[in-house]
Amino acid sequence: MDTLFGFFSAFWGIFSFSFLVALTGAMAPGPLLTYTIIKSAQAHKRGYLMGIWIITGHAILEMGIIIFLLFGFSFVLKNILIVRAIGVIGGIILVYFGTSIVRDVYLGKIPTSFLNTSQYTDPEPPTHYENGLNNPVVGGIMVSMSNPYWWIWWATIGFAFMVQFDISFQNWPKLFAFFLGHEAGDLIWYVIVSSLTFFGIRYLNKKAYYGILVCCGVFMVLFGIYLGLSPFFKGSI
Repeated sequence: MDTLFGFFSAFWGIFSFSFLVALTGAMAPGPLLTYTIIKSAQAHKRGYLMGIWIITGHAILEMGIIIFLLFGFSFVLKNILIVRAIGVIGGIILVYFGTSIVRDVYLGKIPTSFLNTSQYTDPEPPTHYENGLNNPVVGGIMVSMSNPYWWIWWATIGFAFMVQFDISFQNWPKLFAFFLGHEAGDLIWYVIVSSLTFFGIRYLNKKAYYGILVCCGVFMVLFGIYLGLSPFFKGSI
């Protein structure tokens, strides 16, 4: 009985701590948050589920990096050349995505017939908005990968957490608690964000809707430039 109690105590302890750490990080502004807002705003129906799909992709990537770290490759993510390469490639992806949003708003390619407004109606029924990051699961993976600071977090804070709590393949209950708690923290916040965005956007007119998309697109461009350049101002990690 004591052994069983100890097992659940350790499981929920790791789960809770991992959950809180992930939730704190998820609430910080970043490209994944901006991407979630954009995708939820663009959805014509069930946009409140975008947070689930995006975090599904994010979780797949994080499962991979946890396995990567458990095999002893944390030193790779601390290499400044690798971080710079990730920053440049990721920055290009984010700049492309942001400029695509701004361009399509300017060209009027984004349908707005789903908006609750009497000032504007589209002559054509809404069509599915196409973009290079159209699939939210794939987008969750790509946008997460594009952020070099996500890699740095896992190489430092994430890996330190795993060492501190003895997370390993052998201690699979701890590994499961750590992963489940981390993804639960991300999931709860991003479902809240996607739900508020999807239901709130219905009460906007066309100009306000386009304004939000342009602001998000510009933020994504600026964030991409920042992520691409900032690793070059650091000599080591």
